Amino acid sequence: MQSRLFAMLTVFLLSGLSGCFGGGGDGIFGDGEELYGEPGGLTLACLRSDGFDSMVVEIDYSTGYQPDSSTVSTLKSRLQQVCDKPGGIDIQLSETNFEHQGSWSADDVREIGRDTREGVPQDGKVLRWHLLFPSGSYENDGVLGVAVDASTAAVFLDDVRDAEPWTTRPSAEQIEEAVTVHEVGHLLGLVNLVYQSPRPHEDPDHPGHSNNEDSVMYWAVESGDISSFISNDVPDEFDADDLADLADLASGELVASKQLWS
Repeated sequence: MQSRLFAMLTVFLLSGLSGCFGGGGDGIFGDGEELYGEPGGLTLACLRSDGFDSMVVEIDYSTGYQPDSSTVSTLKSRLQQVCDKPGGIDIQLSETNFEHQGSWSADDVREIGRDTREGVPQDGKVLRWHLLFPSGSYENDGVLGVAVDASTAAVFLDDVRDAEPWTTRPSAEQIEEAVTVHEVGHLLGLVNLVYQSPRPHEDPDHPGHSNNEDSVMYWAVESGDISSFISNDVPDEFDADDLADLADLASGELVASKQLWS
């Protein structure tokens, strides 16, 4: 892919580190954090089957903000690729009144997510992750998605739709898919959030993100004019280094820190 595409991808996926990782919590040992942790805190619970043999991804969305069917199918495919869940991965969609107006902070996503979810992250033998697709925007301009704890992330479709360039390439649907997989990648601990990879694929200037243009976890540089770029598809797949990291975490070859379950 050409470098111009990935300069644009920055605004789609990232607008600085604060966009992908919602701060403001007390950390893994803070109030209530024994249940919820931080992004990557349930990596092993997803990758392995000995603690949780099935998984539910609850997607709650505001009226008019239901994710595209291709986003749901792509998300399920990416999780099935890396997570050992012999009991299956079930994605459950629910129209939800979040009772929230205006912009969203990380704390809003964190607290409202906990109020609206159907079950705790570690629910018996079922691992439960929770994605919010609310109306409104994140408090930081240009941020399309944010991961706020070990099982919760949000995608802001108002900004996703606004990010679609006048050429409609990539389409809002493609951007939505990429952002959703990107945020779930952070819930999986990518890149180096809860481990240290032997592969040099983290960009040193953009912690938590890949230096490979073909990875959905690619770091990006802000572009001031999205519509000036002409592109093809945006990446929505984990690259070979991402997949190798996850395989090594699953096998125990890489040690995962800050885990709520291991």
